[in-house]
Amino acid sequence: MKTIAVIGLGRFGFYVAKSLSRLDIKVIAVDNDEKKVQEISEYIDNAYVLDSMSKQALEDVGIYNLDTVIVSIGENIEASILTVMALKDLNNKTIIAKAINSTHGEILSKIGAYKVVYPEQIAGRILVKKLVDTITVEEIDISNSIKMVKLFANDNLINKKVSQIEEKYKNIKLASYKSLGNWFINIDSSYVVKKDDLLVFICEVRYVNDFLMAVK
Repeated sequence: MKTIAVIGLGRFGFYVAKSLSRLDIKVIAVDNDEKKVQEISEYIDNAYVLDSMSKQALEDVGIYNLDTVIVSIGENIEASILTVMALKDLNNKTIIAKAINSTHGEILSKIGAYKVVYPEQIAGRILVKKLVDTITVEEIDISNSIKMVKLFANDNLINKKVSQIEEKYKNIKLASYKSLGNWFINIDSSYVVKKDDLLVFICEVRYVNDFLMAVK
């Protein structure tokens, strides 16, 4: 089973960790805030309170030699940078790091982050696309191997239960959906998809095209 670590459990990190936990992936989630760790532990077995700037602490919970680590530390730029440096020293391969501005992002890239993401900018682009209503399918990179796919329910999905959809398309999981103006993240497998529902799936990159071809 593949292991992905998520460091930092603010809104972005929490959502990513919870969404990954629905896939066939072992997730290690860490934060220095005990309350946040307690909240994510409802969904993830391997959740720890620790100082992510400590190589020893990271190694003790298994965050070394991993293929993918996502660093979602908020306003503490120093902690973000030192965490990425520690992860590189521990031979973690693909480090995806959240940045709060372009300077922060440039530093993260120079010290070894494989990819830098700007959640606020992503959210802004999503809002613009929603307002102009010209995009019916949207793909958002979570890591180099995982994507979020957002689309409006069409005839291939309407009137289907979530369990039926996930059984038919085995390599995807429904992470959230919007129905009648409300978002839902606690997914009931017996929920029947309605016309105009907005669905957000988590999918491995290699299966995205096949899934979209199947549901279009």
